[in-house]
Amino acid sequence: MFKDLARQFPACRALLARRTWEDLRDHLEAGSEVTAFPELVDRQTGALKLPGYLADLARLELAMRKARAKGATMPRQVEQLTLNPSLELLRLGWRHLIQLVAPSTEHPPASPEKGEEFVIVWHDPMAACLRLRVPTPIDLLALKLMMEEEPLPQSAARAKVPVQVLDEAVHQAAGRGLLLAPLSRLRRDPDICSPAGRDGIAERFLAAAFFTVQWHITQTCDLHCKHCYDRSPRPMLELSRGVTLLRQLRDFASDRHVRAQVSFTGGNPLLHPHFNELYQTAADLGLNLAILGNPAPRARIEELMAIQRPAYYQVSLEGLPAHNDHIRGVGHFDRVLAFLEILRELGVYSMVMLTLTRDNIDQVLPLAETLRDRVDLFTFNRLSQVGEGASLHMAPRQEFAGFLQKYLDAAASNPIIGLKDNLLNIIRHQQGAPLFGGCAGHGCGAAFNFVSILADGEVHACRKFPSPIGNLHDHSLTAIYDSEKASHYRAGSAACRDCAIRPVCGGCLAVVNSLGLDCFQDRDPFCFMA
Repeated sequence: MFKDLARQFPACRALLARRTWEDLRDHLEAGSEVTAFPELVDRQTGALKLPGYLADLARLELAMRKARAKGATMPRQVEQLTLNPSLELLRLGWRHLIQLVAPSTEHPPASPEKGEEFVIVWHDPMAACLRLRVPTPIDLLALKLMMEEEPLPQSAARAKVPVQVLDEAVHQAAGRGLLLAPLSRLRRDPDICSPAGRDGIAERFLAAAFFTVQWHITQTCDLHCKHCYDRSPRPMLELSRGVTLLRQLRDFASDRHVRAQVSFTGGNPLLHPHFNELYQTAADLGLNLAILGNPAPRARIEELMAIQRPAYYQVSLEGLPAHNDHIRGVGHFDRVLAFLEILRELGVYSMVMLTLTRDNIDQVLPLAETLRDRVDLFTFNRLSQVGEGASLHMAPRQEFAGFLQKYLDAAASNPIIGLKDNLLNIIRHQQGAPLFGGCAGHGCGAAFNFVSILADGEVHACRKFPSPIGNLHDHSLTAIYDSEKASHYRAGSAACRDCAIRPVCGGCLAVVNSLGLDCFQDRDPFCFMA
């Protein structure tokens, strides 16, 4: 019994002299379980002059023992979000006891102190280890939601808080392993990429955690850019049908066990006559919100922030002032810089996107330097020669690999430079550097972890080229996603299936299409993978 007891409560044993420990052990009744030890310590604290916090420390070590035992039999997969069965929530009368059992940088050294403190102990299935933590209010909120077993929208309405607050609490708790979440059902089809294309590719690239609808809610725009993909007149969805779409997105994400985002764009999305109503509805449904638009007055952004702060606001620049204003209109460059300052002052994450062409390839890195300290993220997309963009020229193919290397070199010293183009992963692969998610976090994400919806309800796999997969007037978002047309785009090019980096690349289908090739069969002509 002595050896077993010391092994079960090593922190308690380490604090006591051998004689005191033996005296304490001798008071444990024959046949008693180790679970009786904390109560024994509590009873003998005064008589044996034990540290006042020892009984709570024994409770903490007992909880650790229970969590380990339950963790060994935890299910590897669950069908729905559920409380981690190994989790133990303790209400202690002493603070700072975690450092006595598991010293770490997360819990700075501190002596035990009288006072109430909650501690959670659980087996983390992702890291396969035991964890201890003083729960944050967000942790406790997530645990409460799981125990109440009430749908989040109802809980949010009852508590009079945005449902996104509850969604985020649950997401964070699942990320820590406090809750067990079902696996995402948005997973790359093994037939799309060969075993060679999956070898060494991290699991996070094979299954999507987010699904995004890029919703071009209106064709109306206050600019007339020379590379605009679509200036055709398209009627807008009725407000009621737009609300239905947002609800379908929420249901789709729930069914596929992913989080949902709607990126409002256009045209200029803020010019939609019912933008605030759609934005409010999306917020009420707990969707992650983003805006891809043009500069707007400060008061307009504050109006939206009163509903929900966007995850990010993206604007575009096409190079240094003269070239940018040639493409997007006189004075646009200065308006964007002024708007970026507004976003910074309001605490809104800002992004700048550039469309890469033959005429601005030499301006990309100088522009990135101009934007340093002005924007949170700067990236580029290659030109798709669709719509009015057909009059412009793509970047020279023979210069592209060298440009990407310079871009990567600049990214090492300029923190705003983001990695987006899939072909950047070729260089990282060749250099043995960690791969990144590519264009959409999973290489080409067309009809996989995102779709584009046009103002009239037409759904495309990707907005950068004609890739229709359905229409919301005829079918639901789920039916369109599950259609044979969507699956065809999701598979990408057959030429990429044996590639070692297929799940984080796949080239650019829009570029392939722009050059008159078959995006389902032909490789991205800019690809330089050996």
